[in-house]
Amino acid sequence: MSWYNEAVFYHIYPLGLTGAPKQNAYEEPVHRLNTLLPWIDHIKEIGCTALYIGPLFESVGHGYETTDYKKLDSRLGDNEDLKNFVAACHEKGIKVIFDGVFNHTGRDFFAFKDIQEKHQNSPYVNWYCNVNFSGNTEYNDGFSYENWGGYNLLVKLNQRNPEVQNYICDVIRFWVSEFDVDGIRLDAADVLDFDFMKQLRRTAEEVKPDFWLMGEVIHGDYSRWVNGSTLHSVTNYALHKALYSGHNDHNYFEIAHTVKYLQNMGDLDLYNFVDNHDVERIYTKLSNKAHFAPVHVLLYTLPGVPSIYYGSEFGIEGRKERTSDDSLRPALNLADYADATEKNPCTALIAALGKVRQNTPALNYGSYAELMLTNRQYAFARDLDGVRVIVTVNNDDNAASMNLPAGNAAEYVGTLTGEKVSVENGRINVTVAGNSGNIWVPAGDMPEYKPVDMAAKKPETSSENSSANTAKTEAASTTEAKASNYKSDAEPAASESAVNPAASEVAASNDVSADKEAAADNEATSQAASEKSEVTVDWTKSLEDMTVEELQAGILAKMANNGPVTDQMKKTVYDNIWHDSLVNWLKSFR
Repeated sequence: MSWYNEAVFYHIYPLGLTGAPKQNAYEEPVHRLNTLLPWIDHIKEIGCTALYIGPLFESVGHGYETTDYKKLDSRLGDNEDLKNFVAACHEKGIKVIFDGVFNHTGRDFFAFKDIQEKHQNSPYVNWYCNVNFSGNTEYNDGFSYENWGGYNLLVKLNQRNPEVQNYICDVIRFWVSEFDVDGIRLDAADVLDFDFMKQLRRTAEEVKPDFWLMGEVIHGDYSRWVNGSTLHSVTNYALHKALYSGHNDHNYFEIAHTVKYLQNMGDLDLYNFVDNHDVERIYTKLSNKAHFAPVHVLLYTLPGVPSIYYGSEFGIEGRKERTSDDSLRPALNLADYADATEKNPCTALIAALGKVRQNTPALNYGSYAELMLTNRQYAFARDLDGVRVIVTVNNDDNAASMNLPAGNAAEYVGTLTGEKVSVENGRINVTVAGNSGNIWVPAGDMPEYKPVDMAAKKPETSSENSSANTAKTEAASTTEAKASNYKSDAEPAASESAVNPAASEVAASNDVSADKEAAADNEATSQAASEKSEVTVDWTKSLEDMTVEELQAGILAKMANNGPVTDQMKKTVYDNIWHDSLVNWLKSFR
């Protein structure tokens, strides 16, 4: 058990977040990294315990064409700034990992510059792959070389050269001694030499206890990289794809299939995410914005280490463009999101999930068992030392009832709603609101949590702030602009096709059994229902123009035409506060 097994990550692309210029003029340092110091408290507030930040070191443009591995990019500041920033994170209990771009360097790196000057007489000729003095490039160097991704801006290092291996290992030692970093995310790990990675792992074990190596890997059997001799973890692109498409297609079979596929690789602690600096924001990717809630419930509860990309906790948009990733990497002003944990339902949900994750060991170490699966409803258990935690999600617009096998407890509490349910004959009956999810823990064993308003509608200012604060900088040269997107096509298709076993969809029922009406919050529900029943529905309005309260009242009126409306049914309606969901629900009565 190490710190990273229990971590919740926050991911920052610093050149974007700070609004740094697109091109590095190699001038006096501008101390933009210091503007991120207030973000540390925010990271802690939303329940994150680790930070992945990078790229950080001197480079030409987007950060992945390294000029100097031992110098903070001058657009961000100087080494003292980075040392102080990591120390400030540690003071708040936040671990820090850097981006390690060790597959290639930029053309301004000292070894490449020496080859440009001395050609065959340079001692660094063998530091790069396939340097050929009979060839040439668009830069007219008088020689050609192997690049990364088709871009000669990115010169591929010869990782089998012991001198290169020793140099990079010395860089890691320097990062630990100088900055006290806790781990490294290895860029383009799926093309790194395996012997090279083994050398990095030996260095990791030398420099610091529990020093974490996580690699960027897109496709393949992740166990090739994650094992006792190479890396501790890799990016889980397979689950990333399943999480958004499984909701867009109303197909939880794809997600469950992907989980089983990953489980068959072994007990791997993969780095889970729903967006990052290379792929579109999850809020943009989702066809139904209300699915933000169940997507993130799954992100925080499925096996693996969850990560939030900066700004996505506010529900900001970010769409991939053909020639630029700028919209994925915007400059943001934290002051524009003041009180977001109280006022922005997306942020409130992320903060609540972070707290639940930190206080629920079964979500870090528990085994996984599928309990229920349909196209639109999905439930599973995480079991640890006799404690069963149950996770339920629903991608349908209507509420759904689930009867699930429970653990050795008399009562469970939904950590996101505060609802309590009794265990009867070893099972619990729970109702999950439309486009929502919950994490059920044994009552009394875990801290009580404040109910979360999981509204899909976020304050309109969020996406506006995202656009308004995007750094306004000059465009890079054509070659470098293309190179800034050298990983933009990395987003994978599903690692395996998710097959729907032709199971019939289970319609969400608004009726619940009489025993559910005796829930502990029945009195409060009745009082709330009495107060809200006074809302008058103006049926001359279009459904789209109605308020949430009018839509809720309209749904209850339609229900009343079909029979008695129980307090639990009223609670289910009032728990659904998503405008689009309520519109679709009311339309279903017509």
